[in-house]
Amino acid sequence: MLTRLIAGALATVLCAFPAAAQAPETIGPVVGEPAPKLSSVTAVASKDVLEVQESQGVAIVFFRSAVWCPFCKKQLTELKTAAGPLAGKGWRLTALSYDSPESLKTFAVRNGINYTFLSDPESTAIDAFGLRNTSVKSGSRADGIPHPAVVFVRNNGRVAAVLREEGYRKRPSVDAITQAATLLNAAAGDGAQ
Repeated sequence: MLTRLIAGALATVLCAFPAAAQAPETIGPVVGEPAPKLSSVTAVASKDVLEVQESQGVAIVFFRSAVWCPFCKKQLTELKTAAGPLAGKGWRLTALSYDSPESLKTFAVRNGINYTFLSDPESTAIDAFGLRNTSVKSGSRADGIPHPAVVFVRNNGRVAAVLREEGYRKRPSVDAITQAATLLNAAAGDGAQ
């Protein structure tokens, strides 16, 4: 009974984040399926990165750009408050974009970001996760950006949850992200709340 209640609550949280212009199930990875490997990305961090030994997995925030997207910059700055609570729940917070490693490092240092950025300049991981925004004109500055999303990947390599909002101006809130981690832990039978 408890598992059914937790699953229902998690489904309610996740369904609150539909994707823009396509059905939510057609954008991003499928929950329960193996997650693509992140071998094509470069990790970038400020010297103040929070060290985490995750017991659950990683929460990957896919964002458009820390260089030119004001909605991304706001979200990334707000996520500083999520890194600690997520770590306490056993989830490592990372953020992934097609921005260069140098651009991400500059943004992280300037804003005191305490989690890791992943640079995917060829959008290889973005494509592998099925999150590329295909409505962007080929060859434009934004070619290769992902639909904003948060993908939870368990240590077993499987996608545990995907959070999305309609459009690019609104992003899953810090509260929604930490609530999803709590619900995922409860569904897995872990006591980290």
